[in-house]
Amino acid sequence: MQPSIPKTASLSLWQIIPLYIGSVLGSGILLLPGLTADSAGPASILAWVLMSILAIPMALSMGFLSVRFPHAGGVSYYVTRAWNADIGMLVGWFFLLSAIMAVPVIALTGAGYAAMAFGLGETGRMIITGIIIFTAVGTNFFGMRLTGGVQMVVVTATIAILIGAVAGSIHAIDPVNFVPFMPHGWTSVGHAATLIFWCFLGWEAISHLTEEFEDPGRDVVRGTIIASVIISILYLATACAVIGTGSYGPGVSEVSLIHLIHLSFGMPGVIIAGIITLFITTAPAIAYTGAAGRLAYAISRAGYAPRQFSLLHSIHQTPVGGLVFLFFCFCLILGIYLSGIISIDVLIQIPNATFILTYSAGCAAGLILMKDSRAGMIVSAISLLLTLVIFCFTGWAMIWPIILVIIWVIYLKSRCQPSSV
Repeated sequence: MQPSIPKTASLSLWQIIPLYIGSVLGSGILLLPGLTADSAGPASILAWVLMSILAIPMALSMGFLSVRFPHAGGVSYYVTRAWNADIGMLVGWFFLLSAIMAVPVIALTGAGYAAMAFGLGETGRMIITGIIIFTAVGTNFFGMRLTGGVQMVVVTATIAILIGAVAGSIHAIDPVNFVPFMPHGWTSVGHAATLIFWCFLGWEAISHLTEEFEDPGRDVVRGTIIASVIISILYLATACAVIGTGSYGPGVSEVSLIHLIHLSFGMPGVIIAGIITLFITTAPAIAYTGAAGRLAYAISRAGYAPRQFSLLHSIHQTPVGGLVFLFFCFCLILGIYLSGIISIDVLIQIPNATFILTYSAGCAAGLILMKDSRAGMIVSAISLLLTLVIFCFTGWAMIWPIILVIIWVIYLKSRCQPSSV
């Protein structure tokens, strides 16, 4: 693989932590505390605890690899090192095409909640969606130092609002809501854990950005652990508050966090709920856009994407070619959504399988590249097992990566064929 993007900025530990948190703490917090409580009752807390513990090796597996092999290609670069460029670039396209759909979906989700809170309707929703996407692309256009600063503000505001919502709801928590603790049996806890897995994806996105870290060897692992603890505490506190206040059930589970905020702050909570969704969805949109833009640059430099993707801004040295491509794709996805051809439910499910396979490939590469590290081998093995188990539950979404593999094989065969004279 060709050299990566020139390093032009250094991110400190306290800028790295918000990037990690922002890539993981996403729209799942809006939905899953209520949905898991609906599925497993108060025992869903056990599932949150379990996944909080298991998320640490998943995060560290990406962290260890990014320390050893900092590169804009991220997971695709690790796979290339472990096997070959053909497989590595396929994994890169897995992530890139997933991000192309994920960012508009994230923006639409946050904009939908905000528009509902502010009474803006569908037109207002699309305007807010556009603002989120412009923010994600714009901050990455001007460089990682600006992106890190914006992400710090966004994540700080998100954490503050979540803490306020949980603390404000303490008066409404009733111990009776925790009884019976396990109304649907142990299997329901396992199902809830499967759902919660989606709340802990995102660590692989930062692997594309470690070249910009001031001291990757020191800060990646520290940042990963600190971010994991913060994220887990926020998830657990929110889940406990949702269950303790009974903020779940028919018509409530999908908006449990909004209901919780309303309990905490009354009518002004509706406005707060709209604001929090903007913060929660803007953070991962920024993180995934930055990762995808740098990945597009790396794939292009390796000769597996149009050369225009490798264009860098003359001043900021940011992957402007990849960002322009992403912005065009984001607009295309929004246009398809507006046409009614594909619903947002389908858009949400399509990238799931490729995201998981990207993660699985990175963990498998870790088993090969970190044979001299006992810790690296352990966390990679655990993470690989977890992601493969979860992949089995992706259902029809498996069709998408299968189609991509078929297209990739055809593409590689066409490259190998000699041109006619």
